[in-house]
Amino acid sequence: MNPFDKHKGYSRMFKENHLTLGLFFPIESYEGSIPKMDIDQQMKLAKRAEELNFAALFVRDVPLHDPYFGDVGQIYDPWVFLGYIAAHTDNIALGTGSIILTLRHPLHVAKAAASIDKISGERLVLGVATGDRPIEFPAFSVDPEQRSTLFQEAIMVMKKAWKENFPAIQSPRVQLTNGDLLPKPRLLDIPVLVTGHSSQSVEWIAENSDGWLYYPRNLRFQAELIKNWRAQTGQFKPFSQSLYVDLTEDPNHPPVPIHLGFRIGRNPLIEFIESLKIAGVNHVIMNLKYGQRPVEEVVEELGEEVVPHFPALTVK
Repeated sequence: MNPFDKHKGYSRMFKENHLTLGLFFPIESYEGSIPKMDIDQQMKLAKRAEELNFAALFVRDVPLHDPYFGDVGQIYDPWVFLGYIAAHTDNIALGTGSIILTLRHPLHVAKAAASIDKISGERLVLGVATGDRPIEFPAFSVDPEQRSTLFQEAIMVMKKAWKENFPAIQSPRVQLTNGDLLPKPRLLDIPVLVTGHSSQSVEWIAENSDGWLYYPRNLRFQAELIKNWRAQTGQFKPFSQSLYVDLTEDPNHPPVPIHLGFRIGRNPLIEFIESLKIAGVNHVIMNLKYGQRPVEEVVEELGEEVVPHFPALTVK
């Protein structure tokens, strides 16, 4: 039995041989690095995504605007923003894609994640990463050469702090002997998805995470990657990926490559996502940044015409 079968967010998103769909914030299209992020519009679209049976809404963790790197995501601090989303939705999973563990103290991340999971009714699926924007490491006085070690430490600390009462933790950033982390998640654990390789081997990710969050790649590469992943995990652990989508008015518009995705009509999009499902992908997070149509129209069309082929799973 999967330990997260009773986790509301995980079980809405993931089941073996199934694929569901999510949306990245900001749910809007924009040029350049910085979105408009009108909060009323974002919450209206978040609620509509839930009604349309999307499985999840994802936020990003971009602490600083690097003008040479590009997109800053939803601007707001991910934990503050997740709390706001949790208050405006009821059932949709809340994902992070991804919290940068190297730049945050692991006990702070553990407490923030447990708080969101508790407040939302077990809806948090925690994507984590090592970070890849060069300006961030000196800004936070972090040695980028230590990314792998810091990442491993953070996952160990979080899992132990969630599970145990008054855990004894001795690690480079944590010397915990007489304190406890509150609140505890109801399941004493939260599903953690590793993003990309995060400076780790596939074997380490398979053993220490609850799933893998990857980037868009060609179908052959992705299928081989997932095949290797399944060979390492033994029990089912989900594979997710992002995908940039510029949905055209023509429902049959053939796919034209854009950055990490396609300009595409809904019918070829359905066919492509079906191919991802066959390859073993369990969840696709769509990013609408490069869209050329009003975002309300796009969300509606995706929800009415595409999501029914890949609906959120029923939570028991």
